[in-house]
Amino acid sequence: MADSFSKKENFKKKLQKQKEKAQKREERKTNNNKGKGLDEMFLYVDANGQLTETPPDEQERVEIDIDDIQLGAAPIEAEDVIKTGIVSFMSDKGYGFITENSTKESIFFHENNCDIELKKGNRVSFEKEKSPKGFSAVNIKLIK
Repeated sequence: MADSFSKKENFKKKLQKQKEKAQKREERKTNNNKGKGLDEMFLYVDANGQLTETPPDEQERVEIDIDDIQLGAAPIEAEDVIKTGIVSFMSDKGYGFITENSTKESIFFHENNCDIELKKGNRVSFEKEKSPKGFSAVNIKLIK
């Protein structure tokens, strides 16, 4: 007995799906990453921190002295206790600002911390002290 048209079409579709499935299987086998050699799986880091497949040159390698490696926080360098500067602003109310020579930072001061009366433009030496509102100058002395 002869097969109907729909049975023949279904059979053709089934064969076509089997061929496509076999073709996909072959493609997966050829593009498979499994079973590569160990050398093909390595990645290297160059001097700039980029990942590359080529090993770095031995000649370009920089030797690092173990004694130069510092563990922990960097040591705090001691600052000069006595600083110098110029009075950049003086108020009638008894306060002003000193511009420090080394950092060009403005530091608040009050006339209670001075031995003598100061005017704008005077060169002074002082000690920097931490206050609740920032740094302030104490032990202010006039430099001639």
